[in-house]
Order: sequence, then structure tokens, then C-alpha cells
Amino acid sequence: MSVLQMLQERSNNACELCSSTHDLHQYTIPPSLNENVANDLLVCKTCLDQINGVTEMDPNHWRCLNDSMWSEHVAVQIMAWRMLQRLRHEGWPKDLLDMMYLDDEALALARATGEDKDESEKIIHRDINGVVLENGDSVVLVKDLKVKGSSMVAKQGTAVRNIRLDHENAEYIEGKVDGQQIVIITKYVKKT
Repeated sequence: MSVLQMLQERSNNACELCSSTHDLHQYTIPPSLNENVANDLLVCKTCLDQINGVTEMDPNHWRCLNDSMWSEHVAVQIMAWRMLQRLRHEGWPKDLLDMMYLDDEALALARATGEDKDESEKIIHRDINGVVLENGDSVVLVKDLKVKGSSMVAKQGTAVRNIRLDHENAEYIEGKVDGQQIVIITKYVKKT
């Protein structure tokens, strides 16, 4: 059974955040790179677009988190916490955040993307041209890079898709090159 099938079964074919049954997608919570039931949830297109910043946040849509934040699944709890953090200036999410409980491991993962920080506190990753990088972006290497701990050389012009940001250091991103997960310094990449 695929991860998507397990998520559909777990959620009864409904968005695990807002309960919509239309246009559902599998979503892996960053900074996870591995698709599995523990790191993934099933979300509708409306939730997905707002999570990824494709569309503007609609605070009223997220009132659904009052229910989904109590999910028994950690991935759902983490996304509920992150979305409430994004909306905390609305007022009502603060009350829900005060009621919410995440164990230490889940809270550390929830904080990994910096949702709980103000814009001035967040670490911003920029490529060689100063363009802001986000989780899931694609980049191209601008020079040959020797990969530490292996004989591999990542060649200039290599595309690295679905990057993950290091939320402790603005100069590091992670991505797969030739099937191997590596850390790349941002001054050697250009966003595509």
C-alpha cells in the first residue's frame, strides 16, 4: 500500500486540516524529505496553496484548526501548530495555541521552519544573486563542488530539486544530487 493510499484510509478521504473532500494532495511536512505516513498528511488544494504561499492566507478558513489540532497524528498536529503560528496576530489562534500540547520532539520539528518567529528573527537563505530561497525550490549549481566524505563531485549546472533549508544557518541548504542527500552552501547555487 502506498503512502497516499494509507493517508486516504487514515483520513477517510478528507483533508486532515479542514475536512474538505475535494482535490486532495499528499503533503510532506518540511524539513522532512522522506515520504511516509509519519511525515505526511492529506490536504485539500485550498489548504495546500495557503501553506505554500501560492494564495493569500484566509484566516476564516483556518478556524477548522480548532478541531484538527486535536488529531492523534503528529504530522497533523505539527501543521495545525504552524498554521496557528502564522495567524497568531489575528487574536483567536493565540487561544488555540495556549491549549495545544506537542511533546518535545514534535515541538522541535514544528519549530524547524521558524513559523513561531517574527519576520525580523527568521533566517533568510539567498542564492548567489541574492534571490530568497524557500523549501521545495529548485536550484542549479554554479560551480563544481567536491562532496565531503565521498569521491563524488557535483558538477556545475546540476539541477537540485525540492531543496530543504537549514533553519539554523542561512548559508546551508540540503538537496539530492545523483541520489545522494548533501548539504550545499547557498553561494554556490542559483534559483531556477
